[in-house]
Amino acid sequence: MTIEKKMEIGISTFLEATNGPDSHAERLRNAVEEIVLADQVGLDVYGIGEHHRSDYAASAPAVTLAAAAAATKHIRLTSAVTVLSSDDPVRVYQDFATLDSLSNGRAEIMAGRGSFIESFPLFGYSLDDYDSLFEENLELLLAIRKSEKVSWRGGHRPAFDNLGIYPRAVQDPLPVWIATGGSPESAVRAGMLGLPVVFAIIGGMPERFAPLVDLYKRAAIQAGHDPRKLQIASHSHGFIGDTTDGAADLYYPPTQAQMNKLGRERGWPAYDRSAFDAARTLRGALYVGDPEFVAEKIVLLRKNLGLTRFFLHLDVGVMPHREILHSIELLGTKVAPIVHKELARIEG
Repeated sequence: MTIEKKMEIGISTFLEATNGPDSHAERLRNAVEEIVLADQVGLDVYGIGEHHRSDYAASAPAVTLAAAAAATKHIRLTSAVTVLSSDDPVRVYQDFATLDSLSNGRAEIMAGRGSFIESFPLFGYSLDDYDSLFEENLELLLAIRKSEKVSWRGGHRPAFDNLGIYPRAVQDPLPVWIATGGSPESAVRAGMLGLPVVFAIIGGMPERFAPLVDLYKRAAIQAGHDPRKLQIASHSHGFIGDTTDGAADLYYPPTQAQMNKLGRERGWPAYDRSAFDAARTLRGALYVGDPEFVAEKIVLLRKNLGLTRFFLHLDVGVMPHREILHSIELLGTKVAPIVHKELARIEG
């Protein structure tokens, strides 16, 4: 597999606040501290995923990212994801164009349909329109980023004629990624549009996503896009410690608690240590271990999927903030240099 783009490494988070609403303010302040540290240790990107639940503090990613924009210099700032099906594309563009100005051209949007559905009743949308809302809102968002003045006719929002959308982003165009949990339709859509794609790889063996990557690339080529310019990212859970066993022992209890909480909501089987340990093996989807082991797993992912960006989702359950900061430091100062050195060796 020919790979021509630098491997970017960063952080994604849903801003988990396991003590409920009373801990939201602290979690938001901690997020800004994490972004500043990630910038200082040389990480490439930090993403916040939109959620509207009491156990997350991430209902307004652009606001939180903007709070860190003035205190950072290089790190790119993105949603991970924006639930575009239940949002207004005009406001989404305005929010992230504002962030783009505040950060001097470092904002991105990761657009997805979302794996949680709380935003639909909250903002007055029907789940019967789950797919059509996303398709229409994505079309409008891309029209807005392309042109200062837009006319629009659609099925889910009022029409408008030749209206200006401001402010305009510093970047032209403002980067928009398509996020998917593994839907072939989403991979094809991203490829047809020539947009970068993010795969949420949170279970099984990451190499099984190779057919989706190929589908994405084939769709892009058929639509006339240059395959050398395509960007492919993944989002996976994990944690880095000074030792592999120590990292696993620290990360397992909150992971088990969170997986079982979601499992009760969604009918999943109970999550136990054997499932956790299987997922953190070399070919598994959990990136838990010391810097050398996590780097080895990222390099393998690059070989198997041709990734150009890797997101490590760190905060799960009740992970102490100091441990999250230490993991970010290790990712930037230990893991990323190992990955880049090894890729330079094997890719030339």
